[in-house]
Amino acid sequence: MVPETLTSDIAGCRAAHEVLAVRIAKLDDAAARAPSLLPDWTRAHVLSHLARNAEAMVRRVDARQRGELIEQYEGGQQGRLADIAVGAVRPAATLIEDVLAWSTRLESTFASLTNDCWALPVRSVAGGTHPIAELPFRRWREVEVHLVDLNIGFSPADWSSALVERALPRLLPALAARTDPRVLMAWTLGRGLPPVLTPWG
Repeated sequence: MVPETLTSDIAGCRAAHEVLAVRIAKLDDAAARAPSLLPDWTRAHVLSHLARNAEAMVRRVDARQRGELIEQYEGGQQGRLADIAVGAVRPAATLIEDVLAWSTRLESTFASLTNDCWALPVRSVAGGTHPIAELPFRRWREVEVHLVDLNIGFSPADWSSALVERALPRLLPALAARTDPRVLMAWTLGRGLPPVLTPWG
């Protein structure tokens, strides 16, 4: 039987894809070339990344079912950045089609998995491994976070409550490693300004 958390993650991923599809549907070439909220990335870069992220998940699951353990992105981090840059110069309509097609294919991949497949390990971009069961949550989080980065009117206030409840407890333990722990402690006690955090991800 598929665990309840995994079922919720798959549903969250699907819902995030639906929101993404609606929000990006009317982007034209000029809008796609406009800056995103990420340094040095246009909206087209974010869209290109979202497409390649879904593709990487499908590739890893397919490979694992063949008994292979492959990199998240061909060529590692450098290959990831190169693919995003190449994809970002395409017309908006092509980018949107790419994102939606791979999102749909990823959902189909999740739906096709048997219960025993979810525990199989796949490789992360950092080189470690995690079970396939982590992928629906990771995609869900990726889509909702990058919806904000696209700067198209979707803000953190629009994040689904279910995502926040699932993601925030995972983020909190790592905060001390992303800033001066004394500044963080002072802030949590109401005795200092919010700390400056190193980038997440």
